[in-house]
Amino acid sequence: MTHTFCSPIGIVRLTEEDGAIARIELTDTADAHVSTTPTHLLREAEQQIMAYLEGKRQQLDFPIRIMGTPFQQRVWHALQQIPYGTTRTYGEIATAIGNPRASRAVGMACNKNPLLLIVPCHRVVGANGKLTGFAYGTDAKQWLLELEKPILLA
Repeated sequence: MTHTFCSPIGIVRLTEEDGAIARIELTDTADAHVSTTPTHLLREAEQQIMAYLEGKRQQLDFPIRIMGTPFQQRVWHALQQIPYGTTRTYGEIATAIGNPRASRAVGMACNKNPLLLIVPCHRVVGANGKLTGFAYGTDAKQWLLELEKPILLA
């Protein structure tokens, strides 16, 4: 079952499979399909995601189901270890999974990430610290990084 809703970064589509969220993605209005009666899990996921995007929470804690190749699974697990408000480079992720020469493959795994925000691929930047590709565009990536910037106390 799918459910879509408007958020500060665009229209979010959630997909629930077997009692877990299997996809969190951005979509456009032409592609949007709103479920007629969202399940309890879809409503809970929407509420948590909206709180996250409003800066009211830093983690999402609903059941997820993530499917991918063994390599993608290793990359996505490493991405989940990046703390809120920080970034890592593709090379650092490649090294973290034990394959330091696989930074391009890490980028491809990021591009196939089925769970936006849960697997925070927006926290991965180029070797020079600059924003690089993001499945939903660098504007969305920049917005998410700005949201997560630590608030400095005066």
